This record gives sequence, C-alpha cells and structure tokens, in this order.
Amino acid sequence: MRRISVLRFLLVLALVFAGALFAQERPAENISPKLHPHLAAAQRMCNKAYDEMVQAQEANDFDMEGHAAKAKQLLVEASHEMKAAALAANKAHEKK
Repeated sequence: MRRISVLRFLLVLALVFAGALFAQERPAENISPKLHPHLAAAQRMCNKAYDEMVQAQEANDFDMEGHAAKAKQLLVEASHEMKAAALAANKAHEKK
C-alpha cells in the first residue's frame, strides 16, 4: 500500500513539473527597435538567454533543482521591466 502511495505522489509531482514547464511564458519582444534600439537589443538577448536555459534544462534532464526555471522566470520579468522602461522613456519624450 505504501509503495502505491509513493508512486502516486511521484506521478503527481511529475505532472505538476511538466505543466509548469509548458505553462511558462517566454520573454516578450515588444520594444520598437526604431525608438529604443538598445532596449530592443537587450530584450532580444533575454530571449536568447531564455532559449539557452531551455537547452540547458533539456541537456540536464531538467535536473537543476529549480534554478533554471527561476532564471527563466527572472528573464521574463526583466523583459517586462525593459518594456516598462521604454514606455517611461516615451512619456518623458512626450513631455518635452
């Protein structure tokens, strides 16, 4: 009976991790390179870093103790902050 409970737990845990992997959003590429070439380039680099993290996870059978997933989430957050910086710069230029 205990063995079945452990197997059930491991199956549920595997399903949760698989769902989390596929549910993660990618960093956006939504900054105009014409208006903000440096921010747009930085955002593209976030996407490249994200792709490299995915490859690292696959190469290590996703056994990275959650650190790769955390790094990917931070890249998504960084991309959002870059977009916010671009919007703030747009507002500052409109006031001039």
